[in-house]
This record gives sequence, C-alpha cells and structure tokens, in this order.
Amino acid sequence: MAATIDYLDKIAATDSAGAYKLHMLEALAVEPGHTVLDVGCGPGTDLAALASAAGPSGAVVGVDHDTAMVDEARRRTAGLPGVQVEQADAHALPLEAGGADRARMDRVMIHLDDPPRALREIRRVLRPGGLVALAEPDWHTLAIDHPDLATSLAFTRFVAEHANRNQAMGRQVPRLAEEAGFTVLSVLNAAPVFRDPATAEQVFGLRRNTRRAVEAGFLDREAAARWREHLDRGPVMVTASFVIVLARADHPAER
Repeated sequence: MAATIDYLDKIAATDSAGAYKLHMLEALAVEPGHTVLDVGCGPGTDLAALASAAGPSGAVVGVDHDTAMVDEARRRTAGLPGVQVEQADAHALPLEAGGADRARMDRVMIHLDDPPRALREIRRVLRPGGLVALAEPDWHTLAIDHPDLATSLAFTRFVAEHANRNQAMGRQVPRLAEEAGFTVLSVLNAAPVFRDPATAEQVFGLRRNTRRAVEAGFLDREAAARWREHLDRGPVMVTASFVIVLARADHPAER
C-alpha cells in the first residue's frame, strides 16, 4: 500500500493534476460553514484545501474503504480542526440524508463495484441545491504516438479492458449522474498531454503495464520491447480523456 500512496502523491504533484484539482475546487464553490464530503479521499490529498475553503465553522469528511489510506489521511490532517476521516464504503456513506453541502469523487468510480449506487448515495447525503464534482479518466481514449501504431492500439485495449474495473468510465459520468437524480451543470474534458518520457511513465505506468500486457497476450514480447525502447528515449505524445462533471442535487433524494 505504501507504493500506492507514493504513486498517488506523485500524480498529485504533476501540473495536470494540480490544474484539474483546482478546477474541481473552484467549481464546487465551497463556502465558510459548509460540510464537504470527499468520497475516496485516499491519503488525504485534497482535504486541506477543502478545509481551508470551508473555514473554521465548516466540516470536511474524508471517506475511504482502505485502512492504510485512512490512517495516512488522518496523520496528514491531524492538525486541521473540522476534518474527520472515516473508513467506509462509497456505496454506504456515514452521513445522514441531506447532511452535506458539497461532495467530490476523484478517480474513484473506475474502481467501484457499483458506480450508479455510489452516485445515488452521494445524492442521498447532499442537501437540495448541493453540488458534487466528479472526475474520471476514460482509458479507451488513451492515445500514444509511436511508429508502431498496432502495438499502441493493442496497449490501449489492454489498459482499457483489463487494467481497470470499469471501462470507459469518463464518458459515462454525465449520464450516470443524471440517472442518479442530479442536474448536470457542466462537463469538461481536460485531456492532458504528456511530452516528457519520465512524466508519461510516472502517470501511465508504461513499463509496468507493457509487461502486464505481454503476460496477458495483448502484445508480442519483441514488439513490446521495441515499443518501450522508443518511448523511453522519445519523442513522446501521450494523452487520454479526463472528464470532470459538476452536478447539482435539486430536489430531496428519494428515501
């Protein structure tokens, strides 16, 4: 789990992550006194910024199912009044109906057993007029420039179909939010572009996933080695859709 926390920290430190996280925070328009929920808070990456926006009269609740993430998030926010971190399932949130003013869920639905159920649960805990910001990648749109286009396309297919629980999640978020009872206010496709080989490796785990794709039979071993060698030295161009949705809970959720 330490490796996972390290990976999340490295991703959060990139310029592209900083930009979309700021967009989510500004879109939520958190006000002093608000109760804010971060579903799948991980090691607490965004809790301090939410607490700053909610002020001393507000409250921030971070929720994660993983014990190690919860422990780390609690450690990082120990000095922040008004912040609490709970171990809980995204499908069964530890808040009463209408108990939150704002909510966010960042790169979580792609891993969930039942994303629609999780959205309905967020809908339950948001007050009427409350806002939620949702951000999800769409790995079917992963595009990697390489002279060997066939290998690039096979790599994308492996990542989209086998490296994540839920396929094509990014494009589904607006529809799923509406089906859960939200009014979708905006949809942004951030689609960051990476040209630096080291950053592309950091974000997409190209070496690790190439090895997995070979083992799964998606890539020929020799072709994969040539493909990786080219990406290591560059030039590189890697991009994928990253969809950010802002939605509003207009009416009391059904009990």
